This record gives sequence, C-alpha cells and structure tokens, in this order.
Amino acid sequence: MCGMTEKGLTLSGTFVYGDDFEEKDGYIVIENGTIKEIGDGNVEAALKGIIIPSFVNAHTHIGDSIAKEPDFMPLDKLVGPGGFKHKVLDETPYDMLVSAMKDTIEDIFVSGTQMFADFREGGVSGAIALHEAFSSARGEDKLSVRLFGRTQEGPEELNTLLHSVDGIGVSSVANHKQDDLAFLVEEAKKSGKKFAIHAGERNADDIEAAIELEPDFIVHLTKATPHDFRKMRDKNIGAVVCVRSNLVTGMGLPPLRQMLESGLTVGVGTDNVMLNSPNMFSEMEFIAKIFRLDEKDVLKLCTRNSATVLTEEGNIGTIEVGKPANLVVIRTDTPNMSNVMNPLKGVVRRATRNDIAAIVYNGAIQCRFVP
Repeated sequence: MCGMTEKGLTLSGTFVYGDDFEEKDGYIVIENGTIKEIGDGNVEAALKGIIIPSFVNAHTHIGDSIAKEPDFMPLDKLVGPGGFKHKVLDETPYDMLVSAMKDTIEDIFVSGTQMFADFREGGVSGAIALHEAFSSARGEDKLSVRLFGRTQEGPEELNTLLHSVDGIGVSSVANHKQDDLAFLVEEAKKSGKKFAIHAGERNADDIEAAIELEPDFIVHLTKATPHDFRKMRDKNIGAVVCVRSNLVTGMGLPPLRQMLESGLTVGVGTDNVMLNSPNMFSEMEFIAKIFRLDEKDVLKLCTRNSATVLTEEGNIGTIEVGKPANLVVIRTDTPNMSNVMNPLKGVVRRATRNDIAAIVYNGAIQCRFVP
C-alpha cells in the first residue's frame, strides 16, 4: 500500500545510529517529519524490523530506461558521442522517454532509495523531460532528485539550463575542450550549482585534467591511483563508484579500498539504467561480497557517504534526533531474512526489495508492504 500518511509514528527494532552507524536495539519516535526521540527498550510501535537510512543513489542515467539490455559492445560505441545510447535518445519520441523515466522513478522509490542524482542528457529539453517524469510519478511526495544537466547547444543554452538543474554533469574531458569545461565550472559555481564529471573509466588519461577542474565529484575512477585520491581529498573532491556498471562494461573494478584508505569521501551509484536496475540493494551486495568490507562501511557508502558527496547529509543518510525521518524498515520474518544471525550483515549482503516492510519519507509512511 503506497501513499499513506501519518502525523506521528513510532518504529522499533535494530537500527544504526548517528554518523558512526552505531548498532542499537530500541525505538525511534517521529513527529512532524523529523526524528524526535531515540531510545532503548521495547515499546508499542507501528512497525518493527531492521531500520536503516534510505538509500542515496549518487549517479544514474535514467533516460537510458528506454533501451534496457542492449547487446554487449565496446564502451565508446555504447555510450560515447554518436554511440548507441545517444542515437536511441535522439530517435525516441518525447512522450515515450518521459514514460520510461517515470517507470524508473517509481522503481527507484519502491527499492528503498529516496534521493538520486541523475546525469540528464539533452540540454534544456532533457531537463524538462525529467521534471515531467518526476511529476508524473508523484516523485515530490516520496523522494527527491538532484538533476545534473548537460548543455546541448553550448554557452547560449547554459543560462536557461542552470535555472532548471541542480548542477552540470558532463562526460570525460576527452569529449570536450578544456576551456569549455573551465567555463562550465565557473558558470555553475557562480550560480551556486554543482559540477560533476566522469573520469578514469576507460583509461587514466582524463583523470589529471578532471581533478584540475576541481569538480564537486568525479564518477568511476576505475583506473585511478592513490596519488589521484590524495589530490582529490586535498581539493575536497568526492568520488562516486558504480561497481555493477563497471563490471558489465568490462572496465574493471574501482580501487575502492585505496579510495577509502586515502580519506576520500566515496558514494555509490547504479549508473545507466539500460545496463543495471537502479536497485541499491544489488549494488550494496556486490560491493560487500567483492571487496569484503565491513557491513557498516558498505551501508555508509550507499547512504551517508552518497548524501555527503551531494552535500545533502543534513537531509538524508543517517538516523539522528532532529533529522528528517527518511528511513527504510526491513522485515526479519521473510523466508530470505529469517534466521539471519547479524541484522546488519543480513541487510547488506542478502536483503532485497521484497524484504521491505515500509518506506518512510519525511516522517510519513509512503509505502507499506503488506505480507
């Protein structure tokens, strides 16, 4: 059942508290959209289970929803300028594109994500299409989007675009003139908007130039080194990894442990919808099992860290008194989650959208899944 609202709400069970994700057993009281009280012990509650912050998906391309599961092909032929993806986007009628994105937004929500950052192709028209899809999906009632637009017609379009996006998101520096990119960075920051870029996906050739632009964050970095990560850390540049996407495109794995050891703030994204579902449970499981990180660290990557990369940590990503209540409640009695010995390990390594009991957005139950 989706679309429920409640003024006051009490949840109980196991949850992660604060920036350190301290594991606690107890209860959470929510009033007027925010977390009013956190305590120990058993109390009467509307919902019980494992309570985590809602996911933050720090990098998507949901326009790709129109062309899911293409044949395997080299990355440049798949998503490069003039490649398969861009041909499909150019040829797709506007209404079909909006409808496909609407379906994906609904899919993003019911799998526990309440904020996603989308790199939207198509200039002003592309940004308008995403806004329309978001409105059609009633997105404003249940999740939020951070839209990173891309100019289609050069500087003359930029001013209009900056009024309809949260930032500028571009492909590799290899696809642009450095002076043009420097201009985009300057104009974005003048407007109080973010700037983000892809780098280090196919090779290391574009990493140094991307860092020199001092973007807010860089996506992929599969070919980057600890030296690059230290430079990024010193310039306060975040990173976003897209592990499943890198695997399916054959680009290898990002050196995630080295990123974290360098003190870099690292978030997580699911990247192109044509290659992967925007399901953060799947991304979390892959990261946990490939890199064998502590379960708390993996959960942080997909919640708090992604929020920090987007400068949204005050709104989402942790469970703290006084913070907006954006939460996912996981059942412990499903066939998949019953007999799990460690709740957090269970959520990170095996939970799926089918184990969700409810999704709480800004303090209200926006979707409750009845067993």
